[in-house]
Amino acid sequence: MRADPRRSPSIPASRSSCLHGPRFMRQERSGRTSLEKVEHLLRSRKTEVRISFRAAIVWRLLVLGQRPQEVAAVLGTTTKTVRKWRERFLAHGVEGLRDLPRSGAPPKFDVVERCEVIAVACDTPQHFGFEASTWTLDLLVEGVKKATGVSMSRSSIHRTLTQNVLRPHRVEMWLHSRDPDFRAKVNTIVGLYTERSEDAVVLCVDEKTSIQATERVHPFTPARPGRPGRWEFQYTRHGTTSLLAAFDIRSGAVVHALGPTRTADDLVAFLEKIAAAYPDKERIIIIWDNLNIHHDGKDGRWTAFNARQGGKFEFVYTPLHASWVNQVEIFFSILQRRCLRLRSFRSTTELETAITHFIERWNAGEGHPFHWVFRGYPVQEVPA
Repeated sequence: MRADPRRSPSIPASRSSCLHGPRFMRQERSGRTSLEKVEHLLRSRKTEVRISFRAAIVWRLLVLGQRPQEVAAVLGTTTKTVRKWRERFLAHGVEGLRDLPRSGAPPKFDVVERCEVIAVACDTPQHFGFEASTWTLDLLVEGVKKATGVSMSRSSIHRTLTQNVLRPHRVEMWLHSRDPDFRAKVNTIVGLYTERSEDAVVLCVDEKTSIQATERVHPFTPARPGRPGRWEFQYTRHGTTSLLAAFDIRSGAVVHALGPTRTADDLVAFLEKIAAAYPDKERIIIIWDNLNIHHDGKDGRWTAFNARQGGKFEFVYTPLHASWVNQVEIFFSILQRRCLRLRSFRSTTELETAITHFIERWNAGEGHPFHWVFRGYPVQEVPA
């Protein structure tokens, strides 16, 4: 029966003759010798039992001068164990009494099998005969077994996915522009953004449609210390309105119009308003997207409109599916976050009043040009 290492061997009051010697006078970084640290381990009540047991072996051998057979008999262990910890201590000091790092159990699945898990997770469930649109751990267990014949647990698959930062259930929206003239159109718009001309004004125009006048059933509760604000999800709809806006990229000023519809006639009337806002400009450059009413149509609406304005309007179109090129979208985002979000409107009139007041405040002092940055072209692979 092994002796309790907590019952430390008697430690002599004077041990100067014991603690000096070339083999075990190892000096630690703290300035104390290894044997002094062994004594501290034996005296401390916080030392782990296994460490105290190993320290007792070293103390009996090197301080009390006992033979390995005697130490083994007293502590209830084997001579082989006693010699092991003596050699570890002499080679590494007190740190040698601690356990070495362990490699753990051998992996149950090899690299090839784990690569198969990644391959399955990077494919679609339909490819393996499942009707689901996205992977779950349970479905991956079945998919891996069907593809490789290997049965892996949910935890093994989860660890493999985590180690490779793979989350097959996470999906982001992505839209790729297939416009064959993408580069040329973006170059034109970027040139307009960077070049300055005293006789021309560059306006980014777009529509924000179907803005809902929603009245919340219960009022918004502001945030309190330790608790965020609370927003009631139930609401009553009171109709919608549409916003037509033109953002001046040089001054940040916004020309706008509000109404229940967004038709070609509404847009023509809005551009008449823009023409009245910039009477001294020889050129008014409109940047907008490819909405059907932005083009001439059968009646040649914009050709006729421009003729009435003396040919001062120029229309530049963004690439297909590339509304991010239009700076007015940034203003719409600001309007949504600062004016429309977390608001309750009892009518479309109240909604339009709030939008108008926000734009007036923006034009009076808050408005500013945007620091718009284009970081390069994405890969545009157009099939032959």
